[in-house]
Amino acid sequence: MFEDIPVDVSPMYEGERIRAANMFCELAGPKSIGAELVQVAEDVEDGSVEVVGPNIDEMTEGEVYPLGILAEIRGEKLEKELEGVIERKMHELCNYVNGFMHLNQRDQIWCRVSKEARDKGFKLEHLGEAISALYREEFPIIEAISIKIFTDKAEVESFIEMARNQYEERDARSRELSDEDVDVFYGCVMCQSFAPTHVCVVTPDRTALCGAINWFDCRAAAKMDPDGPIFEIEKGEVLDEIKGEYANVNAAVADRSQGTFDRVYLHSVFGYPHTSCGCFEAVAFYIPELDGIGIVDRDFKGETPLGIPFSAMAGQCSGGKQVEGFAGLSLEYMRSPKFLQADGGFERIIWLPKEIKDSLTDFIPEDLMGKIPTEEDASSIKEIRRFLREHEHPIIERLKEAKEAEEEVTEEVPAVEEAGFTPAEMEGTPVAYAPELTLPASGGVKIILKNAKVYAEKVIIKKK
Repeated sequence: MFEDIPVDVSPMYEGERIRAANMFCELAGPKSIGAELVQVAEDVEDGSVEVVGPNIDEMTEGEVYPLGILAEIRGEKLEKELEGVIERKMHELCNYVNGFMHLNQRDQIWCRVSKEARDKGFKLEHLGEAISALYREEFPIIEAISIKIFTDKAEVESFIEMARNQYEERDARSRELSDEDVDVFYGCVMCQSFAPTHVCVVTPDRTALCGAINWFDCRAAAKMDPDGPIFEIEKGEVLDEIKGEYANVNAAVADRSQGTFDRVYLHSVFGYPHTSCGCFEAVAFYIPELDGIGIVDRDFKGETPLGIPFSAMAGQCSGGKQVEGFAGLSLEYMRSPKFLQADGGFERIIWLPKEIKDSLTDFIPEDLMGKIPTEEDASSIKEIRRFLREHEHPIIERLKEAKEAEEEVTEEVPAVEEAGFTPAEMEGTPVAYAPELTLPASGGVKIILKNAKVYAEKVIIKKK
């Protein structure tokens, strides 16, 4: 099947990572632009593979180039609803190609070509041929397929605009339905090659973390392939409507995560937040100093108020982990009326990148729009606190109530000086933060500190 392709093509390469030292060139990703799109069409030239722009042998080692991948498919049984699911499969199939790495989805794709693949004569038409053949094998209902790959910047920009319009049409349709309107949710384990314990739960109000698959997409996929990676979850007993906990969802997660997790809250970052894969579009993170929640997306290039960028934060909660205070999510989920409803929704959000905030103008309550700071308003905890006070964010009242409750409790315990510490010693300097910290202990006991902070009055570094 792949005799004319100079590199191996096999599922065994799916988890391959191409590091910078072994990279010939990068396509799309955080330093460039890119997108992928699958469309059902009537007029499809079967087997056609076209490259528009520089090919691998015309690229310079170490450089970054834009990338667009368009797959047009035709088939009597193909439905428009299947586009998103078939498109999401692009991630898996591209990674079957030895020497080609594909991450993320939609207009956030990030690809690399290895030096070894380039030396073997690998070109982009080979990628297109592999995708075409693999799609036919994976989805027999595809009767004809053509692939077009763009690397010319102007062409990629035009393609991205068209692709985003298609994404918006899909997302808008899913907003017409709510969790209460259906008896079935869906689970997706498409990302388990990279996140073995991750189980994505998709409901009308909660799009998949990748942002590429909604409830309608899942319904069509499960109907087409009942034994595939997307499966039905009968909604069943509601354990907590506000947090979004369901008995059958818990059972499905326990089964598909190999027993690693057995409880999930769909609408909270506390307690038992949804597991995070690695393809998520954004991360919700708890800011304990202000008892609020911040959001950062993959496109944000600066540091978050916690002092770390998106990449470092994603590393803390990705891979299928369930970390309290952190949760991967799709940007579309932020348009849901159930968005983190157990935590207070947008009333609990105290920091957002400006680009996200501007895209949510019709979804953030009008009285809160001017009260949520972005990177242009604040970049540190201190600056956020000042902004929240000046603009009378609802979180300030929450902090006052918490402080009053704390003062009532501290009246019953010895004062700081009585306990043998001075105020200066107690203030200290924060030197470390971790969402979860494990301490060694004797007797077979493990102590886990959640949202741990380490304070020190003085840090001394000695050279040995």
